[in-house]
Amino acid sequence: MNLPAPKGRAASRNTPNRFEPLHLELDPVEPDVGEPDTGEPEPIQPRKTPTHFFVDSTRSILAENDSPDVGFRFSLNPYRGCEHGCIYCYARPTHEYLGFSAGLDFETKILVKQDAPELLEQAFRKKTWQPQVVALSGNTDCYQPAERRLEITRRCLEVFLEFRNPLTIITKNHLVTRDTDILQELAALDLVNVTVSITSLRPELTNLMEPRTSRPKGRLHAVETLARAGIPVGVNVAPLIPGLNDEEIPAILEAVANCGGLWANYIMVRLPGPVRTLFQDWLERHFPDRAAKVLNRIRTVRSGDLSDPRFGSRMRGEGDFAQLIEEFFEISRRKCGFPKTGRRLVTDHFRRSGRDQLQLNF
Repeated sequence: MNLPAPKGRAASRNTPNRFEPLHLELDPVEPDVGEPDTGEPEPIQPRKTPTHFFVDSTRSILAENDSPDVGFRFSLNPYRGCEHGCIYCYARPTHEYLGFSAGLDFETKILVKQDAPELLEQAFRKKTWQPQVVALSGNTDCYQPAERRLEITRRCLEVFLEFRNPLTIITKNHLVTRDTDILQELAALDLVNVTVSITSLRPELTNLMEPRTSRPKGRLHAVETLARAGIPVGVNVAPLIPGLNDEEIPAILEAVANCGGLWANYIMVRLPGPVRTLFQDWLERHFPDRAAKVLNRIRTVRSGDLSDPRFGSRMRGEGDFAQLIEEFFEISRRKCGFPKTGRRLVTDHFRRSGRDQLQLNF
């Protein structure tokens, strides 16, 4: 049975955790307590799914990777899980390592790294730290809804500024404009690039696919706001889903260029592990007439599968159709005058003493 998703959520259920021997399936119908039994079939009403927050007591904050197709070695994620709830998110399976599901749990059970700014400061103070670009939001969005209240990302930005360490940010949330003041100071020293991820200009699609992200108009406004403030900002059409949003490439790039964006890139959708089941369910619920077409197009660029973890192909896909998409994107990118990457960031300004140095200078 293809269940409706709870309001404001993209996933309709919890998929089994591959590391857990038991899996709990909740009754999809929210019972009406006190209502008489009429003998008629109950309409399916999805259960309410509030967001629960948990304290993440991690003692290190910089995650290291050596992937040859990722442009950074270290990343920082203030949150595990993401309330944005993007149905295609490749980070969903990481929630299984925490004992949760990649489905609704990923959207509703958020781990919060309250000590992230202090841990970042400790990392920068170590003599072993070599100043280099750190990616903020390498896995989950650092500007998801909880950030408005918790301000962990903002406090991390203050640490980056104190130590003059460069960073890149990628987000789908207009909330990034709240921190324009700090970002301006970082930009003045060539220490920051911001990339806004835009998958579609159709709010009806983003409402279903990325239910708690900023709508397209809000993301474009974020690009414009940052650009006017002198903060280098570009766009990532990510993920690019063949048969669903690939035809929007020229319109997205043109809109970003008109808002002052400086570069453009894209990443092909990949659906690892339980994400493929969640995405298929979502397609069948919302786009039953084109579900088969979209899935077949994805298989065309993923060597007959719905995902491909191989370095060198996972970001772009492979095959004739993947090549056609790349050429289509390149034509649109050149027409808008975009390079592929953002402004080069520098490490020359790094100072290990942070606040202490400010006090000594004063």
